[in-house]
Amino acid sequence: MRRKPGSLVPLELAICRAALALRRTPQHEFHGYQIARSIAKAADVRRLTAYGTLYRALGRLEEMGLLRSRWEDPAVPAREGRPGRRLYTLTALGEAAVQEARRQAAGTPPRRARRRLAPA
Repeated sequence: MRRKPGSLVPLELAICRAALALRRTPQHEFHGYQIARSIAKAADVRRLTAYGTLYRALGRLEEMGLLRSRWEDPAVPAREGRPGRRLYTLTALGEAAVQEARRQAAGTPPRRARRRLAPA
């Protein structure tokens, strides 16, 4: 599938929308399984997105600058007896992409900066 530069495929848009919703909660960082559950819940779907597809999409979004990631503190998973998680956060650019997608879905033209005429 070819895409226009700057456009998001449906999975990437769903990830950004779910990340925006999670950003409004006290826990604004998320991991892969958490975002997959959030997408499934929003779509009212019982099955989760394939993890290979999900993590490739998360990587693309990070490369585009829409998400930022970090590995959690190694002491936390060691204390809880589980593998370490990569935590993601939606950036301001990612939030703007979600808002632009909403505008396009509503049929509203994108905002343009007003030009000021220089005095003669």
